[in-house]
Amino acid sequence: MACILHIETSTDVCSVAVSEDSHVIFEQTDRTGPNHAERLGTFVDEALSFTDNHAIPFDAVAVSGGPGSYTGLRIGVSMAKGICYARDLKLISVPTLELLCVPVLLREMVEEGALLCPMIDARRMEVYAGVYDRALRPVREVQADVVDAETYKTWLDRGKVYFFGGGAKKCMETINHPNACYIDGIEPLAKWMQPLAERRLMQEQTEDVAYYEPFYLKDFVAKMPKKLL
Repeated sequence: MACILHIETSTDVCSVAVSEDSHVIFEQTDRTGPNHAERLGTFVDEALSFTDNHAIPFDAVAVSGGPGSYTGLRIGVSMAKGICYARDLKLISVPTLELLCVPVLLREMVEEGALLCPMIDARRMEVYAGVYDRALRPVREVQADVVDAETYKTWLDRGKVYFFGGGAKKCMETINHPNACYIDGIEPLAKWMQPLAERRLMQEQTEDVAYYEPFYLKDFVAKMPKKLL
């Protein structure tokens, strides 16, 4: 298997983890606000010291690839690239919305045929969301949505849909469909990146360190309907 350094900075939470052979062996998390520039370097130094002291060589660095905070993603990706260059490591990008699905699949009883709808909060009644099946196959691509009673009706009419992440509270206030299920307390954390990062590494789905850029929320702007702008 592999030893991977995981960096997650897509929201106000800053977290770093190290996994080895499918087990998380180091973790640090800060929830005190958007202070990634201050906390991330310390967490990474601690992670590198931990693995160096235990003579554990890294195989790759995984970073949350968005969508998410422009500033947060820039800080995380810059740090990940620097480590990859310095230690000649592979770079893995983990989509943030897929990452949000991991704790749901691990901790919740998601029935056969149910869909997952992870959300990142945006301004007003807007969210950035994707729709996935239980195997994390995309049912609908990630896009910007204005949340109202009809937004996800197509999928809700077919069966259970689980809403979670920072934008789910907006759905709770607006969508009362009997198939809508809400899960609180789901946030993107570095420790949840492990299964997704290992799978990408085994499948050789790595990034070009020199040219990689994350999926910024601003990338939606050109695609958004005029009524959202």
